[in-house]
Amino acid sequence: MNEELIYATLGEEGFTQLASKFYEKMKEDKLVGLMYPDDDWEGSEERLRDFLLFRFGADQRYLIKRGHPRLRGRHMPFKIGIAERDRWMKLMGEAADEVIVDSSIRKSVMEFFAQVADFMRNQPEAPCDHV
Repeated sequence: MNEELIYATLGEEGFTQLASKFYEKMKEDKLVGLMYPDDDWEGSEERLRDFLLFRFGADQRYLIKRGHPRLRGRHMPFKIGIAERDRWMKLMGEAADEVIVDSSIRKSVMEFFAQVADFMRNQPEAPCDHV
């Protein structure tokens, strides 16, 4: 993944649009959207945008405001299993479809999100009931 190319292609505006489109979808979602406090949608969107600007463009806003990302620790209070991971990825994929025109950039960004989303899982997979 070439972070510099991704940032050069999307820029701050692209990441801002991506976060905005994603949270538009999250507000309507009945699975993962319920994890977000109703009074902090703008803050959640800003934190995602700042994190993406940090991750892809080395922008320091996120670190100044929040410190080390500690993504897994920050998400521990929420039950995140396979269904939640998959829904998050679906909504982010829809947002990316609306914002990211370049297919190779979209593919790289979604591969990054897939790794992060899977890393956030904190619930075991359902046990197999057949042998």
